[in-house]
Amino acid sequence: MVFSGIPFLFYYLPILLLVYFAVPASHRHARNLVLLIASLLFYAWGEGLYVLLLLFSITINHKIAQRLLTQNKTALIVGVIVNLGLLAWYKYAGFAAQSLGFNHWQAPPLPLGISFFTFQSISYLVDVYRKQAKPASSFIESALYISSFPQLIAGPIVRYKHVAEQIFSRTESFAQFNLGIRFFIIGLAQKVLIANLVGETADAAFGAVPQELNALAAWIGLLAYGLQIYFDFAGYSNMALGLGHMLGFKFPRNFDTPYSAQSITLFWRRWHMTLSEWFRDYLYIPLGGNRGGTAVTIFNLWLVFILCGLWHGAAWTFILWGAWHGLFLSIERVGLGRLLLRLWQPLRHLYLLVVVFLAWVLFRAESIRHALDYYAALFGLNSNSSDALPFLFNPQTAAMLALSLILATSLPSRFISLFKSTLSTKPFASMPSQTELTPALDSAFITSIYYLSLFAVFVLCVAALVSNTYNPFIYFRF
Repeated sequence: MVFSGIPFLFYYLPILLLVYFAVPASHRHARNLVLLIASLLFYAWGEGLYVLLLLFSITINHKIAQRLLTQNKTALIVGVIVNLGLLAWYKYAGFAAQSLGFNHWQAPPLPLGISFFTFQSISYLVDVYRKQAKPASSFIESALYISSFPQLIAGPIVRYKHVAEQIFSRTESFAQFNLGIRFFIIGLAQKVLIANLVGETADAAFGAVPQELNALAAWIGLLAYGLQIYFDFAGYSNMALGLGHMLGFKFPRNFDTPYSAQSITLFWRRWHMTLSEWFRDYLYIPLGGNRGGTAVTIFNLWLVFILCGLWHGAAWTFILWGAWHGLFLSIERVGLGRLLLRLWQPLRHLYLLVVVFLAWVLFRAESIRHALDYYAALFGLNSNSSDALPFLFNPQTAAMLALSLILATSLPSRFISLFKSTLSTKPFASMPSQTELTPALDSAFITSIYYLSLFAVFVLCVAALVSNTYNPFIYFRF
């Protein structure tokens, strides 16, 4: 089940909200039980018996967390090994077997969301061990943290210390529910109205024979993919944030207009921020961070980002993608970062986009050979390439790519800030005079326009879902 699907929008979510809010707010344990059951049903909908694997992971981590009350380092090590062992078996065993020449060995199917709930489980154990949070007192609370359906499948990666208090004593309100609806519709639009449309162009370009692509077609396909993966994942994250707000949770942001950054260092402070922070706090800093001199810092950066690439997928293309980012982060650390600060701002921005988008080739390609052939197409090295493929030039695609580029910048957030400042005008408590009435009427009018616009966007999303079967989530396979 996906958030951008008719079953979720018109069956699962309305029923869940009705049942959840039918339970009195004072019965926190009962509301948590409702969310836990709903989350397990959500996972079982698409994964079937793999829900038993999820329950096994929850049980193990709950038991180990109780032992960590005495700061039992052995229990922590066992817990981390068990979590990483499950991830390694289901996600990397096949890759390791093929790399060693055992091509006939069949890897087990990859459980949905295992990369995310594994990292959340490790966060749970480490935060308890460090005394940054107390372990859940009941199995239901532990299970809810690990399996909470809004962020179970594709994040954001929610750290236990950030939501532990909310699990036990959160407060739902109309204002927060209202904010959740707005987040959800914006995320749904990013996914359905943008990512799905540009994704068809990206799939067509990367699905073509690279030798038949000229440079223009290859760059259009790469631009489409870079926009698809951003709006796909940012859209999912915003929907997750929205669902969290509806249910009383405040999850961390996962994106902050990353394509507006002007260095790779700043990009990783804006892209998949919860993953970056996880690697920083649970791997980079424990390794020594930047405290051991330049050589140690560069080694740590490379190791972290190679593992970051491997976390995204069990393939050499993902490892090279991580190494690519590690390389530029290292170069910026030893001097390029200072040089960039002296450059004209548009040149810094261009540098960021070129480095990030060229790296997306490795992220999207089916193999290293495919990536190399696509790079050849990008730089016009295909002698037998034809004109750019016709599908890349239809007016709808061109308009959507142009609009997507604008929406991927900070302009939408500035526009929203302007709306917020306008809506902050408060009507007078007493009976206003004719001159005093104008600001209140203006505010009410703008508020009405805003919510009517959100409703119209939601209707467009539903219409698009009904008329189009193309609706994948890229990060589901990670």
